[in-house]
Amino acid sequence: MNEIFFIDRCLGKKLADSLRNAGATVEIHDDHFKQDVKDEDWLRIVGESNWVVLTKDKKIASRPLELLAVAQGNVRLFAFVGGDVSGVVVAQAFVNALENMQRFIRGNQSPFIAKVYQSGLVKPCKNRKELLRML
Repeated sequence: MNEIFFIDRCLGKKLADSLRNAGATVEIHDDHFKQDVKDEDWLRIVGESNWVVLTKDKKIASRPLELLAVAQGNVRLFAFVGGDVSGVVVAQAFVNALENMQRFIRGNQSPFIAKVYQSGLVKPCKNRKELLRML
């Protein structure tokens, strides 16, 4: 794997450890940003760094400022949508989805937002065309 996965602060360290154990390269929000930095600010920076965002904040896909940041930063974002479950379940879902996320990245131009389910299934949410229309 050559992608660097950026773990949003809402996900915690369990996910980072699980992904690293599965062979992924991971960066953690709090290693790069203060806790109170706005999502629209770090999203642009992470996108410009060409890192892949992992989050469980599925509302990003409906907040105008965050959608604009995704579009402007050319962000590739995967949001867990499996409900309010434990960190262990979320971590396992992203580990299960690693191969599917890699395939999705190869098949879709950035920016994009995709959904990750507990099973590891990955489905599109907002594509490049939809996001760039906001600019």
